[in-house]
Amino acid sequence: MISLILLVFRIYEIIVLARVILSWVHPDPSHPVVEWIHRLTEPLLDPIRRLLPSEKIGLDFSPLILLLLLELLERFLLRSLYSF
Repeated sequence: MISLILLVFRIYEIIVLARVILSWVHPDPSHPVVEWIHRLTEPLLDPIRRLLPSEKIGLDFSPLILLLLLELLERFLLRSLYSF
């Protein structure tokens, strides 16, 4: 069970990192892989973006914050599961 949770978190972290890399290279947005990555990450990145004033500084820190939140959630879940 714990290894499955770890695997899911790692896969999602890789998808978020892929989203960051895609933002650097500007691929075709209609490519199926790019659309898939956007569909998977946008539901979690959009609320973070609304809270951050990224347009004032010109940098989008939402993926970094999402990765930190995922790490905290993962640690909380694992600690809770180990306590059972």
